[in-house]
Amino acid sequence: MRVTVRLFAAYREAAGTSELELTLEDGATLQEVWHLLVERFPGLATFRHRIVGAVNAEYVSPETPLQDGDEVAFIPPVAGGEDYFAVVTDPIDESAIRARVSHPGAGAVLTFVGTTRNQTRGRRVEYLEYEAYEPLALRQMERIAAEVRERWPEVKGVAIVHRVGRLEIGEASIAIAVSSPHRATAFAACRYAIDRAKESLPIWKKEVWEGGQEWVEEGPANYG
Repeated sequence: MRVTVRLFAAYREAAGTSELELTLEDGATLQEVWHLLVERFPGLATFRHRIVGAVNAEYVSPETPLQDGDEVAFIPPVAGGEDYFAVVTDPIDESAIRARVSHPGAGAVLTFVGTTRNQTRGRRVEYLEYEAYEPLALRQMERIAAEVRERWPEVKGVAIVHRVGRLEIGEASIAIAVSSPHRATAFAACRYAIDRAKESLPIWKKEVWEGGQEWVEEGPANYG
């Protein structure tokens, strides 16, 4: 099958072209197209943030399979500040997440970090395990950011990162960062994002204590 690829701004300059056609295997995904572009235009490899792409003018996840005749576009971050979403297995780097949303027009950058605690419902917890349906979790993070921007259009950037796997007591399970011109907006938007994440992310938590364990069933993972 053949698809048309459009590149903009820094991507266009790194590749030296704004549009090209690619011949792909049936069922190739948006992510595979990006890898092909990096092989052909090594300058694109310097862009290490999560790739944001669209197919036929609709934002889609990197795992989206393509069809013959599709128009694919890769969207660079806008000037300073960007949205960033990730499910990770390594410890969360709060400073890196803050840097993702920093913007010259932001007078406030607010970061919320949810950490694992050692007591719940009268039991002493030894450690926790988190499991996620990653593709859906990433898509839902994008929806939450879109909701934030609809309510507070002045927001400059939204980042949501959740860790999965085994977490020891005191480690960060989730981090949310929001940048905006004013602190009141940052506080409101960050509170909204964490509440929506708690309600809707397909991420589950298992509490392990001496002599037992339990998957928590009070909605997705409970943060603080």
